[in-house]
Amino acid sequence: MQQFYKFHGIGNDYIYFDCFGWAPKRPAVLARKLCDRHFSIGGDGVVLILPSKVADAKMRMYNADGSEGLMCGNAIRCVAKYLYDFKGLRKRDFTIETASGVHAVHIVSRSWDKEHARLFTVDMGKPLFAPIRVPANIDCWEIIDHPLTVGDTTYAVTCLSMGNPHCVVFTDDLDALDLGTVGPLFEKHPVFPEGVNTEFVRAIGPCELSMRVWERGSGETLACGTGACAAAVAAVRRGICKKNEEITVHLKGGDLRVLYTGRTVFLLGPAEFAFSGSVEI
Repeated sequence: MQQFYKFHGIGNDYIYFDCFGWAPKRPAVLARKLCDRHFSIGGDGVVLILPSKVADAKMRMYNADGSEGLMCGNAIRCVAKYLYDFKGLRKRDFTIETASGVHAVHIVSRSWDKEHARLFTVDMGKPLFAPIRVPANIDCWEIIDHPLTVGDTTYAVTCLSMGNPHCVVFTDDLDALDLGTVGPLFEKHPVFPEGVNTEFVRAIGPCELSMRVWERGSGETLACGTGACAAAVAAVRRGICKKNEEITVHLKGGDLRVLYTGRTVFLLGPAEFAFSGSVEI
């Protein structure tokens, strides 16, 4: 039996394993098994918290379908919370190694007794718009408001990498969106050789967005941290929002706040511990 921890960032829930002294041999298989919400623990994926030579810890994440993800803005906050709450690393600033590089995480607020970290800011790094960096097989300098036919519809898309690939589509009606149908069409579109996370975004005001997201390997989720960052950056590049102004992104699971400086992106949001238990590996 192996102990696991269940954390979530505004509903984006993962199963976490402390792998400082142990690691599963087949994490992709483990993710597919444990993420089943009817026959197992249930989650959007599995996260392994490992030792790192260049940071406080290393995070490896696997989506519900077993594919390995490069970065997750919600999961990285939960890793920092685990290090603070459960591993006893009582400091305010952490570095977490991911498949997309090392990211700095700062604890903004703690519980009154300072036993639990609550709110976090993550330096998500520089957004990349060059098609080769997304990656996307589109012949242009940057993919900003570019026409893309998906199924029977042509969309104006803005594509970028936040350590993982994103395709942002602005729309006026999120409620009418059949995301279960259109999401997989974007994810498996031949333009995106590694698949893509797709954000459908409605602009509410100059500093406020609403969003639904289809994550590659997981389907529609309640929240996506890198997706919220991609949506905010795309809104800035399209002139809807401004640089250096905090943008609130409303998702199904709650709100995240994003600040794009033009050089890097900061993500502010909570991390919550749900429960722990033991599972047979």
